[in-house]
Amino acid sequence: MAFVVAEPCIKCKYTDCVEVCPVDCFYEGETMLAINPEECIDCGACVPECPVDAIFDEQELPAKWSEYKELNDKYSREWPNITEKKDALPDADEFKDRVNKRSHFSPNPGA
Repeated sequence: MAFVVAEPCIKCKYTDCVEVCPVDCFYEGETMLAINPEECIDCGACVPECPVDAIFDEQELPAKWSEYKELNDKYSREWPNITEKKDALPDADEFKDRVNKRSHFSPNPGA
């Protein structure tokens, strides 16, 4: 079992979660983060750190975001690993409470 980063992360990319991960299983895309399910030890330390409540135990992932389980698996193998906290995206505060942000997802790696 692993944790999954879902849609609320898109266009925010707060990295408070990265800072507390004991196994460095986060990967950075252009518009969101992903968790590698094979590296995640299911500790849950990241969940309370996320200011937009974007991280879910895969068993509790809302059905409307079920595709994010596959997206995390796929892109955590393509994007660069992130191990330290960074500034959120410039428009994070504007996007943090928005819903239906899937159209803003970018498969490009983070920088």
